[in-house]
Amino acid sequence: MSSRVRANVSETDLAFPVCRYLREQGYTVRSEVKDCDITATKGDDLIIVELKRSFSTALLVQATKRQRMTDSVYVALPRPTRSGARSDIRHLLRRLELGLIFVSLNGRRHPSVQVVFHPVPFQRQKRKRARRAVLREMSQRSDDFNTAGSCKRKIVTAYRENAIQIACYLDVLGPMSPKQLRSLGTGPKTLSIMYSDFYGWFERVNRGVYALRGAARGELAQYPALVRRFRATVAEDNG
Repeated sequence: MSSRVRANVSETDLAFPVCRYLREQGYTVRSEVKDCDITATKGDDLIIVELKRSFSTALLVQATKRQRMTDSVYVALPRPTRSGARSDIRHLLRRLELGLIFVSLNGRRHPSVQVVFHPVPFQRQKRKRARRAVLREMSQRSDDFNTAGSCKRKIVTAYRENAIQIACYLDVLGPMSPKQLRSLGTGPKTLSIMYSDFYGWFERVNRGVYALRGAARGELAQYPALVRRFRATVAEDNG
């Protein structure tokens, strides 16, 4: 729903189609019962629907509080305009075991209701591949060179750390082959890092021999702790 349309939408606009939909399903519907926007009963089944013009933390707090009364809690929102929108929100709602309802108000005379999913127990599944990737990345970093929560600084990944190591060795020792660098401990990805030259730091100066580009030194200065460590290692090994 566009921001222009959303500004004119109220929670009461959402309420009418949702109430009508529930009545059509055979529920007895009542509004504003014990701070709940919409309540509906059929036999022993109690449904609670919380209405909001947009997704918010307040909506999640309200909806999860309603789970003290029943497992069948839904949140109702205006239907988003972009296809595939709100995938992250859908995931969060599923994790919280909340149902999701979209209300389309494009045609005000005949608004439609879509139950996107019902509140069901969430089956949490760990993805082994993703878990292995995190553990591998952690194991390949020699230390913690990042500040959690920072967004303006470049992240020192295991790949970047390896590239900095190679760059420091080339800067101190001069042009070398991947085999020579690996013998100094730069690891099995040495050739691919220099060959792909993702950061623009390396150049091939002879067959199988690489050197550090002059412009790379300025970028290396952004990682003083790593540069000091690797330069000290070179000095120690060649002292």
